Amino acid sequence: MYNTVLSLHSYWAYLVLLVLIIAAGNAIIKTVGDKEYENNDFRISLFTLIVSHIQLTIGLILYVVSPRLALWGELGGKVMSNSIARLYLVEHPFVNIIAIALITIGYSKHKKKLTSKSKLKTIAIFYSIALVLFLSRIPWSTWIG
Repeated sequence: MYNTVLSLHSYWAYLVLLVLIIAAGNAIIKTVGDKEYENNDFRISLFTLIVSHIQLTIGLILYVVSPRLALWGELGGKVMSNSIARLYLVEHPFVNIIAIALITIGYSKHKKKLTSKSKLKTIAIFYSIALVLFLSRIPWSTWIG
């Protein structure tokens, strides 16, 4: 089960990054270009929200079934001094949960705005910060290789 969930989590991450780049890029371009907020912008931001929450669910399942979870018992307080264990057990989950929370907050806040510019600006800010956080905590050495 672990390998299946790990593969799903890894491949779904490509979709999350692609959709998040599209959503943030679209919002930035439209904000800078002083364009109107349209139904497609709503759909893109909603799809990004849904895809990221599915990734969170897969990630939480992976965390629970992962053999790395046993490192908490083996290393105890030394998890933080082991860079690999710290990345997989603390940094990656914590930062990515924050990123998904930012996507959720940005989505919720943008719906309450009344003007196109403020809607797009809200999405641009929250989704871009989430994108940077995602990119900062991807275990690149194992993910690409």
